[in-house]
Amino acid sequence: MSVSYQNNKVPNRSRDVSNLVESNRPLVILVDDDARILEALHELMLSVGIDTISFASTRDLLEAELPDRPGCLVVDVRMPGVSGLDLQHRLAESGEAKPIVFLTAHGDIPMSVQAMKAGAVDFLTKPVRDQALLDAVASGIERDVKQRRHARTVKEHLNKFALLTPRERQVLHEVAVGRVNKQIAFSLGISEVTVKLHRSNVMRKMQFASVGELIRVWETLPNDVREIVRV
Repeated sequence: MSVSYQNNKVPNRSRDVSNLVESNRPLVILVDDDARILEALHELMLSVGIDTISFASTRDLLEAELPDRPGCLVVDVRMPGVSGLDLQHRLAESGEAKPIVFLTAHGDIPMSVQAMKAGAVDFLTKPVRDQALLDAVASGIERDVKQRRHARTVKEHLNKFALLTPRERQVLHEVAVGRVNKQIAFSLGISEVTVKLHRSNVMRKMQFASVGELIRVWETLPNDVREIVRV
């Protein structure tokens, strides 16, 4: 990394989580037990207009209340306590996974393979070229923006899905898997007229413009929701 490591103090601006208001501006979360590295990374991100928050350990990060902003993590692999790879696993299990760029001086091929298989954006070794790191961070931010957009869309679908009655949800499932009204009526033990009524209610409540849209939305619903409807 070509930026200077002379200042050992982590900048107050990057540590003050409470002062970073929620916005659509990207936020890069830096985790490294070397204060010089944190300072250098902060200055590099600042040079391209990216806000940062710095943590000296994974424990500090896990205990922090982070702003709800798009971004990614730049994480050292080997640190005291919870390692970077363990952090990746914990965040994935909690459902709060953000794209991670690993940056380490002690990496090996098995470690990098494990990180990449678990969804890491990149696995970089120190010293790293500024542009290589910035490119990886840009990819991580872009991925997170897409993930957040998808999550908002799914949440909107789930809110509409919650308006459906149990029978309407069953009809939604039947239509989504390609069954026609007559088949749905037989499967559910109701009349075709009743199926048409429920189907109309589903289209109205979910604000579907076509059966094609209904099928696409059904596929975006979480698996556990779809499995409950199938029972």
